[in-house]
Amino acid sequence: MSLTLYNTLTRTKQPFTPHNPERVTLYVCGPTVYDYAHIGNARPVVVFDTLFRVLQRLYPRVDYARNITDIDDKIIAAAEKNNEPIDALTTRYTAAFHADMAALNALPPTLEPRATDHIADMITLIESLIKKGFAYVADGHVLFDVAAMPNYGSLSGRTADDMLAGARVEVADYKKNPADFVLWKPSVDTATGQGQAKAISQSRSPLPPAWDSPWGKGRPGWHIECSAMSGKLLGLPLDIHGGGHDLIFPHHENEIAQSCCANDAPVYANYWMHNGFVTVDGQKMSKSLGNFTTVRQLLEQGLSGEAIRYVLLMAHYRQPVDWSAKNYDQATNNLEKIHAALRGIELPENNTAEPDAAFLDALLDDLNTPLALMRLQQLANTLHKSKDATVAATLKASAALVGLTLIPQQKEPTNMLDDAEIERIIAERIAARKAKDFATADALRKQLDESKVIVDDAASGTTWRRG
Repeated sequence: MSLTLYNTLTRTKQPFTPHNPERVTLYVCGPTVYDYAHIGNARPVVVFDTLFRVLQRLYPRVDYARNITDIDDKIIAAAEKNNEPIDALTTRYTAAFHADMAALNALPPTLEPRATDHIADMITLIESLIKKGFAYVADGHVLFDVAAMPNYGSLSGRTADDMLAGARVEVADYKKNPADFVLWKPSVDTATGQGQAKAISQSRSPLPPAWDSPWGKGRPGWHIECSAMSGKLLGLPLDIHGGGHDLIFPHHENEIAQSCCANDAPVYANYWMHNGFVTVDGQKMSKSLGNFTTVRQLLEQGLSGEAIRYVLLMAHYRQPVDWSAKNYDQATNNLEKIHAALRGIELPENNTAEPDAAFLDALLDDLNTPLALMRLQQLANTLHKSKDATVAATLKASAALVGLTLIPQQKEPTNMLDDAEIERIIAERIAARKAKDFATADALRKQLDESKVIVDDAASGTTWRRG
């Protein structure tokens, strides 16, 4: 059975045929690093990590790029609120994101571009759009002219009226059309005389508050970042572009517009995949409801990263999944049944067994993880009765394809930190020291001391070892 995927663009399930079978390209929109990742942020990571694993099994090379957005209004606001440099904030939360996703056993992507490293590529892309008549300059801004692209809206299936009604559109005198979106914004808002320059200067960021461009000092709009990074690193057309369902419009719609028009390309990505939302106890997650949950909070409460991952795989990726105590208990019980079936069976560290055929067929059918997990339970039941090492090897190989290690959780002393957590705390401490927040830095050092972690600060950098 070959891989089939649901394509948001065509609204049908299609056999997957890569542009180049020797090199499959996958681009997924990554985090904006101004806070800890919540459970909803973790779902696309787990979904596309699973797809990455399946693609790696099928093809000799898979280039998976997931970006880091490290300049954004929310980042600027958070840095100003904390009175810290922007790069200290983004470094800290990038490290936290890496640690939290590693706890869910997500593989690192092949490529992880950061927006601030690709400003020149964004400027080049914008220049091309202006030259070809798809963008215009107004009051220091550069905007995409949606009327210049006849098939704008093809991904979301929205008409121009629908787009205006369903989106928060900034009404500005300098726009030709209210739906036109920003490609480049000035460092100072010409309407008010205020802007990001003040916010960033107050945050004492070593990054420039704005970048030089043909249109004056400023910074890129959000949408142009992904277009520039994906095209630069993976080339067009992309085989697969993924992200959360909430990104279909306007973010992914605008990526298509920018990338196709700037590159004279009929297609930006051949397959578009979007995961559903995460609810909490059946309700939309929000801080106002008091049900806002970060992955960090769950891990600090002692929840298993593997069980969290299991919950996120329990529903088909295109459907909503509910984070609840009931689902978490079900996940831990299912994992314990598998662990119990494996106990007492010795397997070589290098397991060369093939995944179960029925399990693999479920994944090849548009990543049907609920059916795949059900098959894991069936294999565990068979193993429990037979204690057959061949079945055990097949079970382990199958589980690995959805990122389950099946290593029983070992109870550690409550003050014991793993390597990823130590790295996170050290990154936070370094950021706190840069911000001259010595109280926080001392508290973090004390936490490391209590866990018997010896920290050495030297001119060449900070190193650590266990005591």
